[in-house]
Amino acid sequence: MRSPTLYPPIEPYRSGHLQVSDLHRIYFEECGNPVGKPAVFIHGGPGGGTEPEHRRLFDPEKYRIVLFDQRGCGQSTPHAELRDNTTWDLVADMECIRTHLEIDRWLLFGGSWGSTLSLAYASEHPDRVSEMVLRGIFLLRQEEIDWFYQDGAGRFFPAEWQSYLAPIPAEEQHDMVGAYYRRLTSPSKDVRRTAARAWSIWEGSTSTLLSEPDKIKQAGEDRFAEAFARIECHYFLNKGFFLTDGYLLDQATRFRDIPATIIQGRYDMVCPIKSAWDLSNKWAGADLIVIGNAGHAYSETGTLRSLIQAVDAYAAPA
Repeated sequence: MRSPTLYPPIEPYRSGHLQVSDLHRIYFEECGNPVGKPAVFIHGGPGGGTEPEHRRLFDPEKYRIVLFDQRGCGQSTPHAELRDNTTWDLVADMECIRTHLEIDRWLLFGGSWGSTLSLAYASEHPDRVSEMVLRGIFLLRQEEIDWFYQDGAGRFFPAEWQSYLAPIPAEEQHDMVGAYYRRLTSPSKDVRRTAARAWSIWEGSTSTLLSEPDKIKQAGEDRFAEAFARIECHYFLNKGFFLTDGYLLDQATRFRDIPATIIQGRYDMVCPIKSAWDLSNKWAGADLIVIGNAGHAYSETGTLRSLIQAVDAYAAPA
């Protein structure tokens, strides 16, 4: 039996942009087997964008692999744009891509914010989802935002937390998301850049059980940080554009019959395990796998192995 690791590098056989609104153009690509089982990779952030490595999570002989960059990030345009950028816009964009590619049903693969958007999509279009593979569950409840951005995770990463606090004066630190939003939307490019790097590096520094300097460096790159920080903060300030706190749990009856695998790092500081546990208790069709020696990142050994095993298990027969 094959040892689960990333599949070999692969190039798209098709790529392009879809004009999904007067303002936004969404980048998408397809790779793997054009007549294989459709699967869509839903990246994190929001604002993170896709990377070539994401193609390698799927067996290219069995899967028709779809990747896309959500509004405002990656190769989608305009870059770091907050206007007309909500969860429900992204759900609609996924439907535009699905219909454009003439896909009837597809497997959803999403981690962190990608799990949030996957659940939002499945709650609106359960008949278009064949299975789901989710990691690092994020339900975008206020308690989750407060844990990571206001008071919680910083107790485990005090030095990194101090750097995250640094751009914000003490009198504004009672509302870190609001304080960051004011700076990330400042007319001053320097103010925006400083805030974006601090916000993005905070997440990059806490995403793995063991520190990975390359990931932290990537998180602080100006172009990436600008989209990542601005769009994340925009979504979190607006509570995910959901109707109520805990909305996705309340919608579980809509998608609970969809087969799913949830993979969660025991020591995930970005998206603590409680959310995965709460979701699994509402979802009869989901299998929760806890990785005992992992944090938040999909690339950690145990998490990566389990993700690929899950995707392989859902693959159509050769």
